[in-house]
Formats: sequence, structure tokens, C-alpha cells
Amino acid sequence: MTTGARSKRIRILGVPMDLGASRRGTDMGPSALRIARLADGLGGLGYAVEREQDVHVPSMETRSSGEETLRFRDEIRYVCTRLAARVRGVLADGAIPLVLGGDHSIAMGTVAGVAGHFRDRGESLGLIWFDAHGDMNTAESSPSGNIHGMPLAHLLGLGDSTLAQIGGFSPKVLPEHVALVGIREVDAKERALIRNAGVRVFTMRDIDERGMGAVARDVLETVTKGTAGFHMSFDVDGLDPTVAPGVGTAVPGGVDYREAHLLMEYSADSGLMTSMEVVELNPMFDTRNETAERVKQLILSAFGMSIL
Repeated sequence: MTTGARSKRIRILGVPMDLGASRRGTDMGPSALRIARLADGLGGLGYAVEREQDVHVPSMETRSSGEETLRFRDEIRYVCTRLAARVRGVLADGAIPLVLGGDHSIAMGTVAGVAGHFRDRGESLGLIWFDAHGDMNTAESSPSGNIHGMPLAHLLGLGDSTLAQIGGFSPKVLPEHVALVGIREVDAKERALIRNAGVRVFTMRDIDERGMGAVARDVLETVTKGTAGFHMSFDVDGLDPTVAPGVGTAVPGGVDYREAHLLMEYSADSGLMTSMEVVELNPMFDTRNETAERVKQLILSAFGMSIL
């Protein structure tokens, strides 16, 4: 049964969650992309977009945040556990999971589902982590306790054991199969975690000095060597705020629109993208849904849209 970008069936999963962040509003991200008619755009590329589904997310207002070093841990684990099962089911059915978030803590569920699918087949997963931030904090290093700054650490088997074990196994990905792209803001204690983890990091300086074309080639070599393919975890704040103002944690000096398109186009050309998620889109900071419209075009590039 075919999986990955070679399949022509896509199932969209919405995860309207902002439990992992301080600023509210990322729970509206899936709706913003639906308003931008993302499904119609994918249909125009020849994909059969199956009935969209949402994963249930508990309301923040009805819950206590729990431990201040791991805010809303139990609720986030609940959501991610159910998301992982949904993602595995999509892949088992031979379709491509496209997950719309929600804050970046949902990646613990998405990647658990994709990695679990390939683990059952004796294969490894590559991971492109497009982001302004490293997302490799743990409870001990995080200055905020917000779990959206920790998902990659947990996917690598670090940090809180209950979050690292979502999906029933750990780690989800090996560090040599992970590429961080667009990084430009890292917390003080997080730096050592990133350096020691063994992942490939392509900061904005690398993109400035080498150009996105060279960086994208190295990224794809990293995530496809010895793997069955790669998952694309796309945090909208990896883009420059002039391109994508609708995020909760904007960081100046990011990836521009054409650079991001080039990375998506290279990913599509590889034919090895197994799945994708888009996170941290926050319509509360947007104007006339412009960020969602631009992100929609980038998603379409990742699924094969070309200039000619």
C-alpha cells in the first residue's frame, strides 16, 4: 500500500490546541487554513482530499495548568496520544496525513504516529523541523514551562518520560536523521541541549551565507539517508514576520517567502515526504488572513505545485 507523497490521497487532521503556549489563538489555526481553501488547492493538484477530521482538545479555561515547569502536561499528552493513533490510521489506509495546528506541542503526537507506522515495518523516519526556535527545552531548562518549546526534545527521548513515551516507544527519531532549519532564537540553557543532541542545525546564518538551495540539499540528505522518508514539521514562525505576521512568537530576520518555497519545492521533488504538519498559525495577530493564504501556497509547493 503506498504511503508518503507518492500517494494521491490526503486526509487533513485539525488539532485546535493552544495549551502549549502562553499566547492564545493558535487553536484557530486550522480554521484559518480552511478559510483559505487549502483543501481546494490540494484538489487542484490532483489529490483526493478525504473528509477532514478534528482531534478533541480540552478547553484551557476548564483546567488547571498543573506543574508550572510542564504546563498542561496531562492535557497535551491526552491530545497527542489520540493524534498519534489517528495519524497511524491514515498511513495504514495508504493516505498522507496533513495535520493543521495548533501550537507546536502537537508534533509529539504527529511524529509519534508517523514514526510508529514505519517502526512497525522496521524502518526509520527522517524529520525536517522548520522553526525560528530549537524546541529542545526540557522542564529543567525552559524559562516558561510552555511545552510548545519542548516537543523535539521529547521526540528524541529527552525530558519528561510520560511525554517522551507518547505512542508507546522512545525515541521517535534518531538525532542523525533530524534537520532544524531557520533557527535564530534559542534559550540560554537550551543551547547545550541542542549541541549535545547530535542533530543537524541550519541557522539563519547558514542560509544567509550558503543560500537556501545548498542548505535544502544538505537538509534532504540528512533526513533521507537511512530512512523510509521524512516528516515535515513546519512552524509558521520560521518565516520572517514580514511574510507571516500571524504567529504568536514572531522573531525578526527569518526565512523569506521564496526561500521557503524553494525548501518546499525540493521536498516535493524528493518524492519522500511521508507527512506534514503546520503549526503556530495565530489569526489573532494576522490581517485579513494573509498569513494563512501565504502558508497555503507553501503547503501546496510541498505537495508538488510548480511554477510551470
